[in-house]
Amino acid sequence: MAHEVVSRVEEAGPKLAALAEENEGLGKLSGESVALLRSAGVMRLLQPEKLGGYAAHPRDFAEAVMAVARHDGAAGWVCGVVGVHPWEVAQMDPRVGQEIWAENPDTWIASPYMPNGIAEPADGGYRLSGRWPFSSGADHCEWDFLGAMVGDGKGKPVMPPAVRHVLLPRSDYELVEDSWDVVGLSGTGSKDVVVQDAFIPEYRTLKQEDVQEGQAAERNGVTDTLYRLPFAAMFPLGITAAVIGICEGGLAAHVAQQRDRVAVTGVQVRDDPYVLYTTGEAAAEIQASRIQLIDGISRLFDTIEAGQPVTLEARSDVRRNQVRCAWRAVSALDEVFARSGGNVIRRANPLQRFWRDAHAGLQHMIHVPGVAYHANALTQMGLELPAPMRILV
Repeated sequence: MAHEVVSRVEEAGPKLAALAEENEGLGKLSGESVALLRSAGVMRLLQPEKLGGYAAHPRDFAEAVMAVARHDGAAGWVCGVVGVHPWEVAQMDPRVGQEIWAENPDTWIASPYMPNGIAEPADGGYRLSGRWPFSSGADHCEWDFLGAMVGDGKGKPVMPPAVRHVLLPRSDYELVEDSWDVVGLSGTGSKDVVVQDAFIPEYRTLKQEDVQEGQAAERNGVTDTLYRLPFAAMFPLGITAAVIGICEGGLAAHVAQQRDRVAVTGVQVRDDPYVLYTTGEAAAEIQASRIQLIDGISRLFDTIEAGQPVTLEARSDVRRNQVRCAWRAVSALDEVFARSGGNVIRRANPLQRFWRDAHAGLQHMIHVPGVAYHANALTQMGLELPAPMRILV
């Protein structure tokens, strides 16, 4: 069933591609784009079967995100971010999934997870206030996952910090309409979220470390391999998949445009060995990124499926490779963009949008190479990781 989702995405591909420019102008996905994604079922790939989802292998999710991003980078990005949230909901108290999907299995959930708010303990839960940027796809979501630091009762976080992921319905937060004016991934509509003293029941929260270590599912009696994967592997998966898919779309646009292009020298580009060499090399680099991304999450899945523990070094290897996959693919896209001719900079040329979207995707914190590579080197040496480095490993 999961591969049927990819097939439906490919069928809708030309329509998704035709809507990409409109989405960029709107600063969010159009209603038509959203309808196509709902019909394809991308957001339900990681959703539990009993709640209308597919509970698919994470590689199927990554492949579906790449398929969408090849046609519209913003739509692919929203799928990669919004599509991973059902995976986390599956690890929560069963009441949460019922609240979200009992009436409509196509209900979407946004985020961000940065702990920009304070959750003050209250009877039966917490009271939350704060402001969070980068809530991708939020215009079309009815819930939002937010990161919050537990408060000390005086408006300050307790020390050492205790971070929770908290889940709010649309009635409990506001979107800041003028907060998304960017040069890439404009169509994602990643607006700011504002919460003013909203009550969140305890059962709609998770300790961040429980999700990071893949223990939240066990605490709530969930035994499926999918839901015992570590957060630091699953959350970046869709985002990196989107970046790789964007690069695949940019490469395809380049190839289509170069087939009949004649350079200013009068030479047909198909006879220019430098452009052809670069095109072939870029194709290999982008495909290598795709394969390595899927291989990493598949290895972790197989380890858990076999009843074996996932080591910190194995997790760190996956994170290192996820980061490298994104940078390798975008570097390859840079090479073909530089050899695509002057017309590539025209707004009407889709290649320039793929190029901008790809670079915007590298700005996400999960693609910052320094910490990921540093942490991986330490784990290879058998050394302890400082606490801040463990957050995304």
